[in-house]
Amino acid sequence: MPELPDIVVYIEALEKRIHGQTLQRVRIASPFLLRTAAPPISSVEHKRVVELRRMGKRICIGFEDDLWLVLHLMIAGRLHWKESATKINKRDFAVFEFDNGTLTLTEAGTQKRASLHVVAGTAALNHLDPGGLEILAATAADNRQAFAAALQSANHTLKRALTDPHLFSGIGNAYSDEILFAAGLSPIKLTQKLSAEEIERLYVATRDTLTEWIERLRVDAGEKFPEGVTAFRADMAVHGRYKQPCPRCGAKIQRIRYATNETNYCPTCQTGGKLLADRALSRILRDDWPKTPEALG
Repeated sequence: MPELPDIVVYIEALEKRIHGQTLQRVRIASPFLLRTAAPPISSVEHKRVVELRRMGKRICIGFEDDLWLVLHLMIAGRLHWKESATKINKRDFAVFEFDNGTLTLTEAGTQKRASLHVVAGTAALNHLDPGGLEILAATAADNRQAFAAALQSANHTLKRALTDPHLFSGIGNAYSDEILFAAGLSPIKLTQKLSAEEIERLYVATRDTLTEWIERLRVDAGEKFPEGVTAFRADMAVHGRYKQPCPRCGAKIQRIRYATNETNYCPTCQTGGKLLADRALSRILRDDWPKTPEALG
């Protein structure tokens, strides 16, 4: 699932290409994609793009007359840009034809979860916002306090808390693994058991990890449209690196698997040498993890 760093880079690429441009035509090929009926999708045609913004893991494209397209890529949705018009093929779930090029949406796999909403007005747009804290929004003390308050608002595992879109904006499975590794904290440590020093460590690790990956992805994309968006990157520290050596201590990266999700961690750097057994953790993870990918927002 594209997360905050991926969405930031997508939006920056879209800013360069469609801000100020007019959307001439929208074609929706998948009946599963469009989740709203009013206003109709045709209402944004022949309107100029006046703003782009991120809302959690959503891409919001603002048009004249306060109309918005809100796109959630979910797990397998990806965006592509072509400098000319394109025909719909079986991979394209949506095609957005602008004056200067074409934006397409594809979604791999059979579980079609990507969503597109058309809304009118700020109130309708805000209704789609899960409300999680924007951790990169400020560096002031009140931001630290807001982070601590959100983190300890319920007694969840750290993995669950970081990926809850109602608590924190834009963090998902991949970057939560990287954040917890950077902070040296166990993914199953309970939020209300954290010391003040551990909360500060996690706050710094969250900001630093997201900032670092935004910059890495910017460099990777360069002036091109980002096409290599993936949750598994070779230069990640732990995510997707099961049984590979920890870049810090050399121990083998371990994992916890539950349902369709996976958590990767270093037992030496994060759990004091303790191996977290899947079977022993099945109940706590089942109780402390969303039941659907949609709940990860």
